[in-house]
Amino acid sequence: MDVKLLAVLAALMLLACAPQSEGKPISLVERCYCRSTVNNLPRSYIRELRFIQTPNCPFQVIAKLKSNKEVCVNPEIRWLQQYLKNAINKMKKSKQAA
Repeated sequence: MDVKLLAVLAALMLLACAPQSEGKPISLVERCYCRSTVNNLPRSYIRELRFIQTPNCPFQVIAKLKSNKEVCVNPEIRWLQQYLKNAINKMKKSKQAA
C-alpha cells in the first residue's frame, strides 16, 4: 500500500475513535442573539414577542413578524416600554387577587 493512503486511513481511524463533545463551543454559547436592533417597527407588523435575558448579554426582545421573519427590537422603544409596564401591572394585580 501507498504510505499516503496508510496515513489517511490512520487519521480517519483516529477521528472515528475520538470522543464526541455534547456541548456547544464556548464561542457559540456566549454569543448574544441580537447583534443589532430595529428602532421603528410598528406594532401592527408583530405576531408575537419573545424576551431573552442571558448573563452575558443585555435584555433582548425578539419580534416574530406576520411574515414569519424574526427581528430584534430595541427594548427602549416607547410603545414596548409601555407594553412591559402594562404586563408587569397585570401580573401584580393577578397575584394580589389570588
